Amino acid sequence: MVRRYVVAPRGRWGGYRDITSALRAAAAGRGPARVEIEPGQYAERLVVRGEVELAALGAPGSVVLNPAQGTVLDAAGSVMVRGLQLIGREGDAVDLHAGALVLDEVTVRGHGGVCLHARRDTSATLANSHFLYGRTVFAGGTGTVERCRFTDAADNALAVIEGGRVTVRAGRFEGSRIHGVRVSDARAELTGCELTGTGRAAVSADTRAELSVTDCVISAVHAEGVLFVGQSRGLVRGCRVSDAEHGVAVTTGSDPVVRDSVFAGCRDTGINVAEEGLGTYQNCEVRDAGTIAVFATGGGAPTVDGCRVVGGNVGIAVVDKARGRFSRIEVTDVTNTALRVYEGARAVFERVRVERCAAGLETLGDAGTTAELTDGRFRDCAMGAVAAGGQSRLMLKDVSAEHGKVGLCVVEEAQLRLYDCEVTAATMGILTAGGSRLFARNVTAGGCDVGLCGTDSAYLDVADSRFADCVDSGMAVLGSSTGRLADCRVTGSRGTAVQHNGRVELIALDTPLRVVEQAPEPAASPSPSVVHHHGPVFHAAVHNAQFAWDNTHVSQQQSTQDGAAT
Repeated sequence: MVRRYVVAPRGRWGGYRDITSALRAAAAGRGPARVEIEPGQYAERLVVRGEVELAALGAPGSVVLNPAQGTVLDAAGSVMVRGLQLIGREGDAVDLHAGALVLDEVTVRGHGGVCLHARRDTSATLANSHFLYGRTVFAGGTGTVERCRFTDAADNALAVIEGGRVTVRAGRFEGSRIHGVRVSDARAELTGCELTGTGRAAVSADTRAELSVTDCVISAVHAEGVLFVGQSRGLVRGCRVSDAEHGVAVTTGSDPVVRDSVFAGCRDTGINVAEEGLGTYQNCEVRDAGTIAVFATGGGAPTVDGCRVVGGNVGIAVVDKARGRFSRIEVTDVTNTALRVYEGARAVFERVRVERCAAGLETLGDAGTTAELTDGRFRDCAMGAVAAGGQSRLMLKDVSAEHGKVGLCVVEEAQLRLYDCEVTAATMGILTAGGSRLFARNVTAGGCDVGLCGTDSAYLDVADSRFADCVDSGMAVLGSSTGRLADCRVTGSRGTAVQHNGRVELIALDTPLRVVEQAPEPAASPSPSVVHHHGPVFHAAVHNAQFAWDNTHVSQQQSTQDGAAT
């Protein structure tokens, strides 16, 4: 049987003038107790033990506990609070030492820094409540938070630490100076929450934390939408992050799964994997990223499947010894490069579709910079579809490029290997320049001004390939380039089949068009050498020269056609 106690400051018959008196009577009576409190201001600090319910008789918030200092509610046992407003001036506004606590339709103002402190082995259930200014801490405790609001926390709005376990549903977090939710060496699940205006990451997992974020909306945050650091794990699913510095960031060995989420208008990156971060990213969309949509750097190693990038500056960038696998990728309308592999990074791409970007795929760096692309389609890349530079190594299989200035390009000392690739309607189909190397099998170029061009000191090994309807030349090998063109076919009604410098081997060429061989440019003749002893010694013919020796003064005159001296 629950005993009922009424607090009536104005002297209601049978009531208690203050809450402390009612609690004292309830403790003496033993057993479950319900303390009902009439509306008003109470400057009391409550110590509640046992099985006790505190309930406001008026509307939620009509009963205000506002002591001058100290903890407002010190609870142990099985305590339920309904409809009260608790204002803490210092320390913990609510301190749960042991047992279980329920707060329902409660407002807690933590001016002293902490709204609620649930200690180890305690359990707190928070429902339909509002927490302002202070943080809510589960330090080794467990809890359920439903339909609660957290506003203007001077620290983290909700912290789950030291092995705590908390489930949050339909919460709203706004204006936290640090994180909306921080999970450290603990576990937390967020479902259907809104987070906005945080000073740092809206949701943060660190120190081997386990974090699940499902169907949440994150907006207008100063740093990351969701952050995983310190070997944390977890799941981000069905979320939308907008106007964050980074949509989701993963570092230092963390390995989450991010699925079915949208990152829109992020000021720097949508997905950021750095400092040996890992993670699997499935069926995500990044729109209008300020710098890079998907960024792997500093040894990061993401696995990305089913990613769509729309707008922004750069689509996917793998740099600084990062590595990654990317499949089912779509990149459209970025103003810079769709795919970028730089500075010792390694990347594998499969089933890539790129449209209306300034450039398609670029590799640049030392010999440790490598990329592979299988099943790629590039269309309307204004500058070029694929380019390999530096000493990087790039391999393409079943790749097509349509429109643009250059289809496939390798320059400097880079290496490009092509298998079953096609270029259509580009100004230059395939370009090999500098000291680069090209190895190509079963390549097709059609409707280009020049199908294949090697220049400078490039090396070309091209076989079983076809060049059709090229305006100027099917294949051109210029400068001091060398190599072999074997079993190739050139068709069309204009231009030449091959223009070459005589340093390339033509094997089994099939063409109705002309082959033009240009003699190699002669090596520059040596300048005549002149050795001065007491007079010059000539080793080659010298004309129109004037010499003087053993003179301290020389006067030179030259006659013009009319005899005048100059």
